Amino acid sequence: MPADRLHLVRHGEVHNPQRVLYGRLPGYGLSVDGRRMARDAARYVHGLGRPLGALVCSPLQRTRESSEPFTELFGAEPVIDSRVIEPTNVFEGKRMARALVNPWNWRHLRKPALPSWGEPYALVVARMNAAMTEAWEQVDGGDVVIVSHQLPIWITHLAVAGESLRHDPRQRRCALSSVTSFAMVDGKWTEISYAEPASTAGAVDVGAV
Repeated sequence: MPADRLHLVRHGEVHNPQRVLYGRLPGYGLSVDGRRMARDAARYVHGLGRPLGALVCSPLQRTRESSEPFTELFGAEPVIDSRVIEPTNVFEGKRMARALVNPWNWRHLRKPALPSWGEPYALVVARMNAAMTEAWEQVDGGDVVIVSHQLPIWITHLAVAGESLRHDPRQRRCALSSVTSFAMVDGKWTEISYAEPASTAGAVDVGAV
């Protein structure tokens, strides 16, 4: 039988004193608060009272570190899946406020529906759906946890809800260490719940675009 629930868990706060858009850049691990947030997310899923059938995370440092509390609580080793990674974008390594005042960068904003500054939303949806479906079908009951990133989780929410993929990145409902939960019903994903088990007051959250 397949899984009971699938949870898309966002990583915790990243140590990012320069407040740059880190994207896929190496060397961006969790802050002290970020590790606490990751533990809170793992405790929330553990408190649901179901076994963990599979633990998946993206290859980036911040998601691998955010998966560690799940390993501690459930004893499951994470499977690295590049399909749930942060999308690429041309603003990696830059501070967004500074980048947008440079007219040279305005060309990257010409088609926000794609978006023109990075990996097309439709491709993100496709790879996330493939990873989610594979993980769902390969377990024998229990829950699946996929530790991923803000944009892949939010764009999956929009696709499942049948909404336009074009959106304002500043309006995403996907807090640090949030848990967005799904079930497969009649061959289609259905969103079950959204939770923010970790306090994010004062957190630095500028890593995605």
